[in-house]
Amino acid sequence: MSKQVSICVIGSGYVGLVAAVCFAEIGHKVICVDNNEAKVKMLRQGGIPIYEEHLPELLGKHLNRSVEFTTDLASAVEQCEAIFIAVGTPQGSTGSADLSFVEAVVSEIARAINDYKVIVEKSTVPVYTNEWISRVLHRHGVDAQSFDVVSNPEFLREGTAIIDFLHPDRIVVGANNDRAADVLRRIYAPLTDGSYFARADALPGMLSPENPATLLVTTAQSAEIIKHASNAFLALKISFINAVANLAESVDADIEDIAAGMGLDSRIGPKFLRAGLGYGGSCFPKDVAAFYWVAQQQGVDFQLLEEVRKINATQQEVFFNKVRAALWTLRGKKLAALGLAFKGDTDDIRDSPAIDVIRKLIAAGASITAYDPAAMERAQEVLPPSANMSYAANPYEAAQGADAVLILTDWKEFASLDLVRLNQVLRFPIIIDGRNLYKPAYMLEQGFTYVSVGRPAAYTAQQGKPRKLVLS
Repeated sequence: MSKQVSICVIGSGYVGLVAAVCFAEIGHKVICVDNNEAKVKMLRQGGIPIYEEHLPELLGKHLNRSVEFTTDLASAVEQCEAIFIAVGTPQGSTGSADLSFVEAVVSEIARAINDYKVIVEKSTVPVYTNEWISRVLHRHGVDAQSFDVVSNPEFLREGTAIIDFLHPDRIVVGANNDRAADVLRRIYAPLTDGSYFARADALPGMLSPENPATLLVTTAQSAEIIKHASNAFLALKISFINAVANLAESVDADIEDIAAGMGLDSRIGPKFLRAGLGYGGSCFPKDVAAFYWVAQQQGVDFQLLEEVRKINATQQEVFFNKVRAALWTLRGKKLAALGLAFKGDTDDIRDSPAIDVIRKLIAAGASITAYDPAAMERAQEVLPPSANMSYAANPYEAAQGADAVLILTDWKEFASLDLVRLNQVLRFPIIIDGRNLYKPAYMLEQGFTYVSVGRPAAYTAQQGKPRKLVLS
């Protein structure tokens, strides 16, 4: 059995909380620190502040055994060998990452260091952040022999973050000496030597005792760039397929067939070739902007990243115009919006394309009734109930008397709707699908006018295919 490591995780957001419970799951002793007293109280009582599969069961399994929660950062640092920084790095006004939370945490760590510590960047940060962390520690009088700074970027997808952590494609460790790298090797040993997967209670996934996780050791600078480059490349794939979708639609081709044909090429692969409303969430928009800013600071012309951002922003305009073309005028129209989160299986609405589209529709005079399986509470903070904005208990309540249904998030629930019931409650049988969850020919058979992304629209005889409109 691998040797247990005492770990402090600072921050209990999506990354920090998942990391804390997963480190406990693979056999380590974890103290998770947050300065939000109400949140810490909730976590101590077993409450879950985010929607994430497997998180409730793992927290219940390890709470007050292998993982505890506190607001006392100094005490946690003193007790632990490895300190993982997992605080927010929001996008600043220039596109750069705001590292003020990281700096504040490092200053507190400096005052609590009592012996050798490995300080690990888990937050997504630009290249050379490891050097700045070291400088801050030196400025606070911490001896250079008392710490090392390591980059250990996360590659978690919201909704599958627990499985992504325990069954990773790769574990990247950016360490500039063997002493620090060895601590991270010990931490991840249960995943890299396969011992975790041999346990009877291990969560199942793609890895096994015979096929354990791969750990890649690089310099800290390379690890920092790996994270930004990976997210930027995935965002590029999404923007690329959306640009192709718009071309495909203009010539009556089918983007689903095109993506399938591209994805069969092993050099390309099928993942992230789903046309739709574009990317959102807390990572891709921020990381693309931050990576572009880093390149500018280094005198590198990385204009491709700016084009990725522009295509993504345009995609929501494209969908808005689809709605307007299908309904003619929007003022006074009642629309059912299915989906508020930026993607399925999460309650995260940060930079959600769904929220952006709804705001545009309300501004154009439409009224919206929305439903989402997990994100309605969060959505009401940015889209409060009003004369033009309301929330429903299910998709059919949202669609009652509506002029059209808009599918804005790729929840599995929305791909298996009771279409007979939906047709009955709608004022007009019109579905405008921003996630391509159905086949156009099938929807036509079910009596719907069906508009999707990158595919020829299917119009009922009663609805009729409108002329192409030039929409400003």
